[in-house]
Formats: sequence, C-alpha cells, structure tokens
Amino acid sequence: MAQESTPRDVAAERERLLEGLRAYGGQHREFSRRFAAWLGLHPTDAAALVEITNAEERGTPLSPARLSERISLSSGATTALLNRLERAGHVIRTRENADRRVVTLRSGPHTQERADEFFGPLAVRVDATLSRYPSELLEQLTALLTDLCATMATQLTHLEAQDENPARRQDV
Repeated sequence: MAQESTPRDVAAERERLLEGLRAYGGQHREFSRRFAAWLGLHPTDAAALVEITNAEERGTPLSPARLSERISLSSGATTALLNRLERAGHVIRTRENADRRVVTLRSGPHTQERADEFFGPLAVRVDATLSRYPSELLEQLTALLTDLCATMATQLTHLEAQDENPARRQDV
C-alpha cells in the first residue's frame, strides 16, 4: 500500500526557520556587544569595525557611504564614528582608486589581530560544528540564506518605493 504524503506546512517551516535565525542573530549581537566592550568601544563603533574588517577580508573594502548603509547611520553620524575609530587607530581612510575622491576604509595595523584574538575561539567552535555536516547540505543552506536575503531586499525595496509614493502615504 502506498504511503500518503503529508502536505507541507510551509508557514510552520518558515516560523521554525525564522525563529532559529532570530536566535542566531541575537547571539551574534551579543558577541558584537562583548567585542565592543573588550575593545572599549561603543557597540555601534564596534559593529562598524566588524563591517570594515569583514569587507576587507572578502577583498571588497567599504567606502564611508557603503558603511553608512550597512550600519544604518546618516553620513554625518558615520563621519563622526569614523573620526573616533581613526583617532583610536582602528581605521585608516585611504585613497586607492584612480579617482582620488573615492575613500576606502581599511582596518588599522593591529585591528585584525585583535578581532582574530577575540573571534578566533568562536571560529574554531563553528568550524567543529560545521564539520559534522556534509558539504552539500552547507551549500544548500548557503543558497537558502542567499535567497532569503534577496527576498527581504526585494520587500525592503518595495517598502521604500511605497514610502516615496506620496499617494500611498497617509497624513497622521
């Protein structure tokens, strides 16, 4: 006798997955907060520093404008933040582009070492956890996360378009 398949409850799957991602995000924020305290920085400054070092590691260093987008600060607030990080020796602003007006953000001489010192033990633990799963599954999870981020980006773009459309705004 053929076994009947149970219909998927995609909404329940979504809720379980999103709850797991929210929990992971909370843990990530806590690590960022503790990194900030360890460096003696405001959490926003440390979050910016992490964004700068991560982008640099990927080979795609950030401009101040891109950093501003990544950490959701105004350009003025980002400039003040970068001034603090530069004075503390955590960040260097360079002009590497042929267009000398373009500023690139680089980590200071000891910043990556400090980040590695703090996050290194976590990386070892994460690697040990990931090693228990087949590469194919991790590739699927990476694809899923990429798709989820694209879906959210599309919705955010849609919301921004609604915000910019005066006909859709309501006076409060």
